[in-house]
Parts: sequence; C-alpha cells; structure tokens
Amino acid sequence: MNVELEAARELLDNARRIVAVTGAGISAESGVPTFRGPEGVWKSYRPEELATPKAFGRSPQLVWEWYAWRRKLLEHCSPNPAHLALARLAYDHLKVAIITQNVDGLHTRAAGDEGGYADPSPALPIELHGSIARDRCSACDSRQPGSATIDVTSLGTLPHCDRCSALMRPDVVWFGEALDRVLLDQAFHLAKSADVCLVIGTSALVHPAALVPLTTLDNGGKLIEINPHKTSLSPYASARLSAPAGTILSKLIHS
Repeated sequence: MNVELEAARELLDNARRIVAVTGAGISAESGVPTFRGPEGVWKSYRPEELATPKAFGRSPQLVWEWYAWRRKLLEHCSPNPAHLALARLAYDHLKVAIITQNVDGLHTRAAGDEGGYADPSPALPIELHGSIARDRCSACDSRQPGSATIDVTSLGTLPHCDRCSALMRPDVVWFGEALDRVLLDQAFHLAKSADVCLVIGTSALVHPAALVPLTTLDNGGKLIEINPHKTSLSPYASARLSAPAGTILSKLIHS
C-alpha cells in the first residue's frame, strides 16, 4: 500500500489539471443508504418502480412521499473525510474538478464546510445525475431548494414552481432519462484536459459517466483508482489504492 500511495501522491503532485470522478463508494462512510438490494425496498416498491417519469406521471404523490423519506434519511448523513479532502484539494489546487454520479449532495455540503470565500466555490461538483436536495420544475426547468417535509395529501399540496406554478419534481436523473448534455460535455472536456483522473468509489458500470475516466486515459492522462473492490478500470490504473475512500484520501492529499 505504501508504494501505491507514494506513486499516487507523486502523480497528484506533478499534475497541472486533476479531475475526480466519484460514485456511491465515497459516501458509504457517511452512512448513505444505497437504495439498492433488499434494504432499498420502500413500502414494497423498488427504486426502479418509483424513479421514473412514468411513475411520477401516474402518481406524483407517491413518488414525492418516497423522496421525502429519502431526504429525511440523508439529513442524518454528513460529508466524511473523503468529501472534505477532495474539497480541500479543490481549494488548494487551481485546476481541480469534482465530477460525481451521486445525488446525495455531500460534495456540495463539503464545499461549504471546507470554506474559503470563493464564490462560486471551486469545490462545487458537477452533479451528473442531479441532486436529491433540489426541486426542478416539470414545465420550465427552474430549480429551487428542496424540503424533506412534503405534504402529499393532494396534488395541490405538493411543491410547485415559484416561477410558473407548475408541479415540481426532484432534480435527479430518473431511469430512462438522458443526462444533462451541458454537464456531460463539461465533464468530458475537463477529463480530456486532465493529467490525472482520480476514480473514487465507483463501479465504472454506469454509462456514460463510466467513460469519463477513459477520456483522461485516451488523451495521455493517468488514472488513480480508490476502491476496495476491483473494477473494469483497475487494469488501467497507474496507482490503485484498495481501501475505504475516507481513510486513504486523507493520507493521499494531506501527508
């Protein structure tokens, strides 16, 4: 591990531009539920049955009740040392971008916790799959902060847009929906120009996000993988750290 850690540290120290691509594994130490497997079942519904445009169109009250429950669970989760270490790296390094597949909002909270006075914060992530903490208008696409307290007794009591009064929905990418093209293009552009891509806690199975690290590799950059489990990216990593993200990132970025 020490040899791999030193190799990873040298890659970061010599990099001019760095991208960090994060998945569910980085939030595991914060206690964020995966919502997959048996523990993901809610009132006999699975995520695949609720996180779809069709489900929202059929029963927005049911979908909103589920998301309110999820938001309540996330209220008890905080950024862990991995989120905070990446935020510090972004503040200390002029060319760092955080790209996440997660919707838990912990990178955004870490950007505020780690502070500095930059506005916007350089530690704010590109949220490829959106954020469960925000609402998005189903008509005009405007965003507003979300609440964990949702009155689901009727359509009229659900969140509505401050701008056009249309029904709001959680600002996340649902099954069957495309990712935001602007954010995706931005992620690939940053990955293309990066010297190093940190790949943290992702299975590298969810596309197109899984292609972002390969873009760095294809353009001459190096990969550092942090994951207790091997992935399809493992053979291409110049350094691979098989440890929980919170433990190893603190050592890697602050030594």
